[in-house]
Amino acid sequence: MGVIEIEGMKFYAYHGHFEAEKVVGNKFEVNLRIETDCSKAAASDNLDDALNYQSVYETLQAEMKIPSALLEHVAQRMLDALHAKFPAIEHARVKISKMNPPMGGEIEKVSVTLER
Repeated sequence: MGVIEIEGMKFYAYHGHFEAEKVVGNKFEVNLRIETDCSKAAASDNLDDALNYQSVYETLQAEMKIPSALLEHVAQRMLDALHAKFPAIEHARVKISKMNPPMGGEIEKVSVTLER
């Protein structure tokens, strides 16, 4: 078993409960941890035997483009899409952070982490 992490992915998206968030948008950061069998790719040095990080990123990017009221919903969609597209994934954990959330105070970020 191996672990692949894609960290610090930055997106501008329109997730949020408040109407202004849906219009103005916000900055988000996504971190992903995937557990998968890396032994074949480690032995062959061939991308065809590996989980393609670029395809994984593009899957997350597509989900970030779909507006949602809740980060929990976005994270669940991401996990569903990853498991559907990449059956080699044994386990995945996604953390989505909304930067400077409009909560009436100075807050760096709020985050939601889901895993399956």
